[in-house]
Amino acid sequence: MKLVFVLAVAASLQAGADAAERKIHRENTEWTDAWFPNSNASDGLPKVLLIGDSITRAYFGGVEKGLTAKAHVCRIATSKAIGDPALPQELALLMSENEFQVVHLNIGMHGWDYTEDEYKQYLPEVVEAVRKAAPKAKLVWGMTTPVRKDREKGAANDRIVRRNAIAREYFAAHGIPVDDLHALMLPHTDLHADDIHFNAEGSALLANKVVEAILPLLPPATK
Repeated sequence: MKLVFVLAVAASLQAGADAAERKIHRENTEWTDAWFPNSNASDGLPKVLLIGDSITRAYFGGVEKGLTAKAHVCRIATSKAIGDPALPQELALLMSENEFQVVHLNIGMHGWDYTEDEYKQYLPEVVEAVRKAAPKAKLVWGMTTPVRKDREKGAANDRIVRRNAIAREYFAAHGIPVDDLHALMLPHTDLHADDIHFNAEGSALLANKVVEAILPLLPPATK
């Protein structure tokens, strides 16, 4: 028991040291939008959580409509990026309020000050945080969508492709399905509302694809 305790303390100290040494990149304005409707529902429907950013927030309503009478849909949309130690902490705190049966993650349109190597290094800690907060949930990863115009110090299509390849390899190795939202939107530059986001028609396309990915993962209602 004493050896186990010593090892646990050593691991904890090492984790703290790693976090202290990590260079954290944040945006000038950071934001989080958590929305948990039907928190007191007793109809036995499963709960689905969408985790993402403003792209996810835009298609949330379509997913909620598409899963009417099948599931209650919640969201955590945030500007926190993979690589920021605050992201897994934030998810752990917010997810503790509910028990989710399916979690769809689409986190990729922020954090461009982190390299692709850092993205690969820190992607697992986000997944682990979600698994810990929702140990019984089935996960699905949404690929980062393309942009209409590359930004020199921001989202750019070549980097999105590289990050999606990293994600695909990781999730394949861990048996987690991938929802290829990137391939879906690649031919639809006409459906961008700006260089990053999509108009109502584009968000509706994304919502339909997300619904298709979630439906096979839903457990039956308990009532």
